Amino acid sequence: MRGLVADLVSPTPLIESLPGIYQEDALATTLTQAFDEVLAPILSTIDNLEAYFDPALTPDDFLDWLTGWVGILPDETWPIERRRALVALAVQLYRKRGTAAGLAMHLRLLGVGDVEISDSGGAVWSRTPGTAAPGDASYRLTVKVTPPKKGQADAAKLDELVAAAKPAHVTHRITIGERSAT
Repeated sequence: MRGLVADLVSPTPLIESLPGIYQEDALATTLTQAFDEVLAPILSTIDNLEAYFDPALTPDDFLDWLTGWVGILPDETWPIERRRALVALAVQLYRKRGTAAGLAMHLRLLGVGDVEISDSGGAVWSRTPGTAAPGDASYRLTVKVTPPKKGQADAAKLDELVAAAKPAHVTHRITIGERSAT
């Protein structure tokens, strides 16, 4: 919630909307100035409303609300620039949501390391009628993660992230690999 902002003036002082006789009255001027001081942050917010929905421009405290609004749960320890970038990519994430590529993109953006996803192939089609579909009929994913640094992956957090980003009917298994010493 926006509060009072020191030295913020109202773009449309209330005294100007009163009849001329009241504009000359000291009491009316004082009362309307008090209202102008309270209304100035509200009017400023409304005047700049599109900036609140732009991840690059929104105030830091509003960014947390915006991330929840687009359904992304960034790590609170991340720098503000990284959280802004994640919200800016929300549309691209949702465009690929439910696919192996989308899940891999989501996990990479969250900084878990290198991600390799294999699925069962349960959702396939064939041009030739009556032929067996490739893969098996189950719906499952195997997510192999190689953390950026040895021993840095949190299995419980990865499981939570994958569960939130994959289709609900698909089961998953996570394996955490080690980075080769090359």
